Amino acid sequence: MKFLVGYSEDSSSDQRVKAGLTLLQENVQAVKKVVSVIETTLGPKGLDVMLVDSEGNPTVTNAGATILSRMEVDHPVSRMLIKVAESQQKRIGDGTTTATLLAASIVEEGAKQILRGIPVVKVIAGIQQGIALAVKKMKENAYAVQGLEDDWLHRIAYTASRGYEDITLSVMDAVQMIGEQQLEQRDYRLSDCIVTHPNAEGIVFSGILVKRTRLHPQMPVLKEKTKVFVISDSVTPSKTDGEWKKDFLQDLEKLDQLKVGAVFVAGEVHPLAEEFFIEKGIFAVDQVTKADLGRLAEHTNAKLTRFAVLSKDTHEMMERLGECEEVEDDNLLNWVRVTGGAGRQTATILIGASTEEVIEERERICRDVASAVQAAVKGGFVPGGGAIELAIARDLELYADKLPGLERYGVSAVVEALYRPISQVVTNAGYNSLEKLELVKRAQQAKQIRSLGFDCDRGHVADMLEAGVVDPLLTKLNALATALEVSTAILRIHTIIPTKN
Repeated sequence: MKFLVGYSEDSSSDQRVKAGLTLLQENVQAVKKVVSVIETTLGPKGLDVMLVDSEGNPTVTNAGATILSRMEVDHPVSRMLIKVAESQQKRIGDGTTTATLLAASIVEEGAKQILRGIPVVKVIAGIQQGIALAVKKMKENAYAVQGLEDDWLHRIAYTASRGYEDITLSVMDAVQMIGEQQLEQRDYRLSDCIVTHPNAEGIVFSGILVKRTRLHPQMPVLKEKTKVFVISDSVTPSKTDGEWKKDFLQDLEKLDQLKVGAVFVAGEVHPLAEEFFIEKGIFAVDQVTKADLGRLAEHTNAKLTRFAVLSKDTHEMMERLGECEEVEDDNLLNWVRVTGGAGRQTATILIGASTEEVIEERERICRDVASAVQAAVKGGFVPGGGAIELAIARDLELYADKLPGLERYGVSAVVEALYRPISQVVTNAGYNSLEKLELVKRAQQAKQIRSLGFDCDRGHVADMLEAGVVDPLLTKLNALATALEVSTAILRIHTIIPTKN
C-alpha cells in the first residue's frame, strides 16, 4: 500500500509518531495558505482580492465565501477548510471569513500543543470544552432586538453593507414588508428575495418576480385581482386520437368557468391552449423554473397541480387556485411581476448596476445584509469588531488556569483563536496588533466593559456598542460551531492514503 504521507506497516513506533507529526505540520501549512488569502479582507479597512478565471475574466471582491468557493486548491485539508465557508454561508449567509479564521487558528494553536507532546485526544477535548464555554458566554452577552423598528437593526444592516446606504434602506424596506413573524420562520431566507437585473434601478416591492415573459404579445399585459393556476407539468392533450380536441378544450373551459386570470406552466403550452388563453384574455407563462413556481405557489396560496387534474370536478379545482392583486408583464425587465398574493407575505429586492461585475458584488453585499438582519431578528446581537471574542478569551484563560488536566492546552488553543478576529482587524487597519490588543485587553479589565474594542479610524480604544459596531449572535455561534467541527476533524488526521480510482 502506498502512503501519501504516513508510515509503512513495518515502521517502528517512533517512526510512526514522527511521520504523523510530519503530516500534521503539512496540514497546518495547507491551512495557513488558505487563510492568508482571506485574512486581509477582514474589518472596515480590509482589502479586496481579484479572482481571475480560466479565460482571464476578473472579479474583485472581499467576500470570504466568494473567494474560497472559487479558489483552486489541491490539498485535501485545504478543501476541508473551504467547506467551512460553504457551511457558514449555507446556514447563516454571513461571517464566513471569521469562521474560517477561527477554524484555522484553532488548527494552528492545537498543532503547536500536539507538537509539544500533548496527546491529540486531550487537545481536542480541551478545544471542545473551550468552544462550549465560549458559546455559553456569547449567549450571556447578547442583546435582543426590540422589534423591526429597533435602530440596532439599521446599524447592523449598515455595517454589513460596508456603507452602502441604498442597499441598507432596500433591505430594511423589505424587512418591514415581510414582518417579524415571517423572518423568524426556519424555512424562510430573506436573502432569497434578492434579484439582480442590468436594467433595474434598485427597487423593493411586496411580491415576486417570475423570470419569464407572457406567452404571446396578444395576451393582456396586466391582470388585476385575479385567480392564479400553477401547473407543474405541460398544458398538452393526454391523447391525440378520437375526439381529443373536444376533450382538451373542455378541460381548458374549466379555467374560464373558474375565472382564472393567470396561468403559470412548468413545461410547454400546446398551440390550441395558447389560442384559448388569448381568446379568453388569460395571462399565460410557460417554461417557468421549479424555484419560481414554488415561490409563486407560496405567495399566491396556490397548489402545484398537474394539468390532468382539470378533468376532475371544478369544486376540487377551486381549492387549488391562488389569488393575487396584480400580475404584470414588466416590459423593462422582460419578467413577470406578481404582487399582493393571498399566501405567504414576501418581498423582492431588485438590484441593478452598470456592469456585470458591479452587479455581482452588489448582490453579494445585499445578501450579506439580508442574512445579518434576519440573524439579528432571530437571535439578537453582540458587540462587534472582535471585542466580545476578546472578552470571552479572558474568561477562557481563567477557566484554563483552573483545569487540572492536559485539556487546558486545548482550551488555550481556543483562547488564541478568539484573539485572532480583533488582531486581524487591527493589522488590516495598519496598526501593530500586539500593542493594540494589549491596550484593549487592559481597558476591558480596568473598566469591566466587555464591549470595548479598537476604533480603526481614530486609532484608540472605543466602546463598540456606542459606535454602533455589532454582529448578529447567530453568526457568531455558527462560526464557533463550524470552527470546532472542522478544526478537530483536521487535528485527528494521522495519515492520508490515496484510494483506488
